[in-house]
Amino acid sequence: MITALLEGNRRFVSEVFDRERDYFEDLAKQQRPTVLWIGCSDSRVPVNTITQTRPGEVFVHRNVANIVATNDWNLSAVLEFSINHLRIPDIVVCGHYGCGGIAALDGDSKEDRYIPIWLNNACKARDRVDDKLRELHIELPPGQRMNLIVEENVRLQLEHLQEYPFVRTAMEAGIMALHGWVYDMSSGDIKVVQRNTIACRY
Repeated sequence: MITALLEGNRRFVSEVFDRERDYFEDLAKQQRPTVLWIGCSDSRVPVNTITQTRPGEVFVHRNVANIVATNDWNLSAVLEFSINHLRIPDIVVCGHYGCGGIAALDGDSKEDRYIPIWLNNACKARDRVDDKLRELHIELPPGQRMNLIVEENVRLQLEHLQEYPFVRTAMEAGIMALHGWVYDMSSGDIKVVQRNTIACRY
């Protein structure tokens, strides 16, 4: 596979880069993305492919289960750079149906050390869905329940985003909006599950 990656790069240079050299030379000087994408690391959800965007248009942060953890210095730096320096006006949190990270919320792995700790940041999404189903006396097939948890996790991570003071400040100033999406691998469609134009009040 490593050889295939390098061969792919050579094809990129000869078939794409050389043909659009002016575009890539401009990109090398500066970037002006208008969206920060916080998505899952899943290899089946390639941002530029599913949104048909070009290099330089989307600033991307990916992790297991598209989680926003307020103690994650990596994400914190991405957010700070996006807002304070790139002046990005829109942040998208995009989950996807069939997410292995979300499915692992129901697991009890004795082998994994770090995954369960990371997924603590999504447990509330599972609990909210299960509480609602119990309240309504509804029992769903496992796949449908998991889809609801995927969607609720996106909403939960949008809430986590607003725990960052500089995110709330930008939203309240009307210079940034948050969007919650879910990608469906079976159809290729993106479903909009939430959009916040102003900061939520707790």
